[in-house]
Amino acid sequence: MNLRVVGANLVVSLKSFYREKTAMFFTTMFPILLILVFGTIFMDDDKLHFNLYLQDLDQTDASAEIAEALAATGKLNIITVDPAVDAAKSTEDSKANLVLVIPKGYQESFMQYLQFGDPNAFVTLSYVYDPSSSSVVEKMQLLDGVFAAINQRLSAKPPFIRTTEVSIHTRKYRFLEFFIPGIIAMAIMTESLFGTVHVNTELRQKGIIRKLATTPITRADWILANILHQFILAVISTTLMLLVSYAVFGIQLDINAWLPLFIVLAVFSFVGIGMVLTRIVKEAQSASAAANAIMFPMMFLSGSFFPLEMMPDFLQSFAKTLPLYYLNEGLRAAMVVNDSVTALHNAAVIGAFAAVVFILGLVVTQWEEGA
Repeated sequence: MNLRVVGANLVVSLKSFYREKTAMFFTTMFPILLILVFGTIFMDDDKLHFNLYLQDLDQTDASAEIAEALAATGKLNIITVDPAVDAAKSTEDSKANLVLVIPKGYQESFMQYLQFGDPNAFVTLSYVYDPSSSSVVEKMQLLDGVFAAINQRLSAKPPFIRTTEVSIHTRKYRFLEFFIPGIIAMAIMTESLFGTVHVNTELRQKGIIRKLATTPITRADWILANILHQFILAVISTTLMLLVSYAVFGIQLDINAWLPLFIVLAVFSFVGIGMVLTRIVKEAQSASAAANAIMFPMMFLSGSFFPLEMMPDFLQSFAKTLPLYYLNEGLRAAMVVNDSVTALHNAAVIGAFAAVVFILGLVVTQWEEGA
């Protein structure tokens, strides 16, 4: 193996990458944009704030106390709805995906309950809502919690069953800190797989690889240069994502020796898959479709964007056969909860997969045929 030849080929690859502005954007900036978008949305789960449309048909001091109690949660911005307006029509015609309706006679029933303890004295508040809105369920759960607390105070009796939260971790983690390792894994997969398949098939289609076979560069030199190229891009992309995450959102992630190890294993895994696809796919245009057919299922089924528990059991089982799943879990174990045992387990799985697919890629890559 000639390291000078490897270095020269690596320089050529990096220069070609620099000239491709679109490739530079999707390699470095697209993952950062995902972090900025999702980070802004989930920057602080405790500061979620909703607009709540409230229609008070009773217009009394007692009903006004309901609005005050809801506003006191700090999570609801109360917007009043004219009592003369139909609540269902208001929900349908405006952005009010949920209208809380306090019925007429609320204060009268309330006073009867307080003064006489009449068990038949109760009031029913109505949730007039749009079931197609994704935030409605969370709003109703929040309202139910407020009304449960009000009922408890009125009964003057402490609850028999109580709950408390006990975390197995010493500090509280934000959603964003679980999300960023998944984005790092996704970015490495995308660049390593797509870059290997697209570039190699294009060079083969143009006959460049066949011509290289007549030069002093060997197949080993070519493959090593490509691996180094993908590794450098992965390091650059990961570094930029972490810098933006620390600077903008103040995340707390452990940066340790596991991170470069997982980057190396991921690059070998997805470059290996790319090498196999390069042998199968004959045209550069088809290469993009083949790479996407592999990337997108892994991207959405491996837990990069949402927990596996949200998926049916058969999809959860399928996800655990995908290399990106173990890359996600390994990075989270190493960077978020600092669990070396789990990180080692996932590194062993992704390492075994990387060895198999990379060796297979070496076997099927026929240098003399330009494949």
